[in-house]
Amino acid sequence: MRAPVPLPEAKNPMRPSRRVLLPIAAFVAGLVALSAAAVITLVPQGRQGASASGIGGPFTLVNQDGRTVTERDFVGTPYLAFFGFTHCPDICPTALQQISDVLAALGPKADRLKVAFVTVDPERDRPETLKTYLSSFDPRIVGLTGSPEQVAAAVKTFRAYAKKVPGQGDDYTMEHTALVYLMDARNGFVGAVNLNRSPQETAAELQKHL
Repeated sequence: MRAPVPLPEAKNPMRPSRRVLLPIAAFVAGLVALSAAAVITLVPQGRQGASASGIGGPFTLVNQDGRTVTERDFVGTPYLAFFGFTHCPDICPTALQQISDVLAALGPKADRLKVAFVTVDPERDRPETLKTYLSSFDPRIVGLTGSPEQVAAAVKTFRAYAKKVPGQGDDYTMEHTALVYLMDARNGFVGAVNLNRSPQETAAELQKHL
């Protein structure tokens, strides 16, 4: 008598196959890693010190008047740092106007706060270009540029992001971090500034650090 041939194991329609589980696991792992990176970048200094966050440090750039500026020029005064570029169609001018409104809301206390607008597009944003562009905003906002290498180093120092995106012909735009960094008087990262509220509310929050 021939031995009975074993029947194939019945598949449970409710149990996902290994081929399905593997990409799901990879996707979840990616989300966890991305969330961890966001926490490291955005956590306030009260929970995580500047040295632990790795945000902030040495940089060498040139301001809109052609003068060399380093992180030492900001020691002793809290400051805001924002990365952008003059050809930015909406995010950058909106943020710079919001910062200008916050400085106005701070009144005389605004003189205790410095603001740096760091371009991520040094090819087009020369010092004179920044000077003309920033004339539409609060005069206390300092524009910073430099060589591509200097700008890339500054972006890395703040753990920011910038990428050139080709457009039509020779045109291009820039993808970049849209955070407004609040740094303390020792170049330590305090946290990201929330501009999506009234200037008075943001000013009241900043006053705690001035």
